[in-house]
Amino acid sequence: MTDKTSYNLNNDKTYVWHPFTQMSSWLEEDQIIIDKGEGFFLIDTKRNRYIDGVSSLWCNVHGHCVREIDKAVRNQLEIIAHSTLLGLGQTRSIELARKLIKIAPSGLAKVFYSDSGATSVEIALKMAYQYWQNKGDRKKTKFIALENSYHGDTVGSVSLGGISLFHSIFKPLLFETLFAPSPHPYRFDGTPAQCRDRSLEHIETLLKKNAGKIAAIIVEPMVQGAAGIIVHPAGFLKAVRELATKYNVLLIADEVATGFARTGKMFACEHENVTPDILCLAKGLTAGYLPLAATLATQEIFNAFLGPVEEHKTFYHGHTYTGNALACAAAIASLELFERNKIIESLPPKIALIRKKLAEISKLKFIGNTRQCGLMAGIEIVKDKKTRASFDSAALIGAKVCRAMRPKNALLRPLGDVIVLMPAPAMDLPTLDILLDIVYDTLKTDLPGITKQAK
Repeated sequence: MTDKTSYNLNNDKTYVWHPFTQMSSWLEEDQIIIDKGEGFFLIDTKRNRYIDGVSSLWCNVHGHCVREIDKAVRNQLEIIAHSTLLGLGQTRSIELARKLIKIAPSGLAKVFYSDSGATSVEIALKMAYQYWQNKGDRKKTKFIALENSYHGDTVGSVSLGGISLFHSIFKPLLFETLFAPSPHPYRFDGTPAQCRDRSLEHIETLLKKNAGKIAAIIVEPMVQGAAGIIVHPAGFLKAVRELATKYNVLLIADEVATGFARTGKMFACEHENVTPDILCLAKGLTAGYLPLAATLATQEIFNAFLGPVEEHKTFYHGHTYTGNALACAAAIASLELFERNKIIESLPPKIALIRKKLAEISKLKFIGNTRQCGLMAGIEIVKDKKTRASFDSAALIGAKVCRAMRPKNALLRPLGDVIVLMPAPAMDLPTLDILLDIVYDTLKTDLPGITKQAK
């Protein structure tokens, strides 16, 4: 660990451009530089320890520097780090694909690798589009998505996204997507069931008005992550599956954020026994170790890409590091830890603890709403609890609250004025309890001062 803290920070500000970061603010303020990880803690260059409250952007699963995953990567380094899957096979990618199909929703049969959540979605939409083209149904070219959805930052995945703050600047580059309202009661009047039905009716209307033109519907199952941890009402996902089947369109499930135990099950689709036609995975796939993504498809979809060379049914899409052996080795080790440490079985008391603490937090003055699905939780800060009026976005309330948690040794990252809790699935109960206490204490004692400044 280096002692040259000033040198590191100065070099960061000189050379590094950070993602989703207002760089003028970054350059003006003091910042934390992470140098090391131990278990569920991040350690900066000044040797301060912080609980990793958002799993290093929702991808860490078993903690940092996990002996079994470290060993798997080291062992793979002694064999081979990478070889292409274009025209060649690779042992680790085969082993991982077999494991993924065994645990994925029943009916998925093939694994197409890439290296990020956005690319897994990009592959899914191109796969869905070409599936219908290969079958001779050439009018099916449109996609249906939900408002406030987020599916990544490539041009295709941005076209399917519905968050104007992120995506409006790129609108001239995007293809048209048909959007239905999100099925959540947080910003609409009505019960969860009424909001669910409103969204479903809108989706079915789009399917009817564009009969024979829809290639696929894409959803984030159970929870819209980047929208602010928007939890969908019960039955919504299953009903979307039924609509997709009824109108003969494909269903794409984007489980980049929700996969690998985040919602209390290995995959969010399991909550309603849904098998999508295409499933997108990334983030927790390698337990946060290395970039790797996977797009899983049914045998029926795969078969549509088979044929004589002259029919040009080949899926002309690929990435240099597709099926990277090091990343696959980390993913295999992670899946083995899921089973060995009974991660899924360990989740109920953690989920219950979060639920209990959220109930206490929801009573605080400036908290408009708390929502939770498994280990994914969002705490919405509002200006007025009764009217649920929001603070001016320029006040950066969420960011200031998260910054106030740093001296208490916790690192979180907000989505606007929604404080996001995303502990690693393997986090132990005592550490999780400390993290939740820090969040509660900050919202109770620091938030009133922060909101007073904003007024």
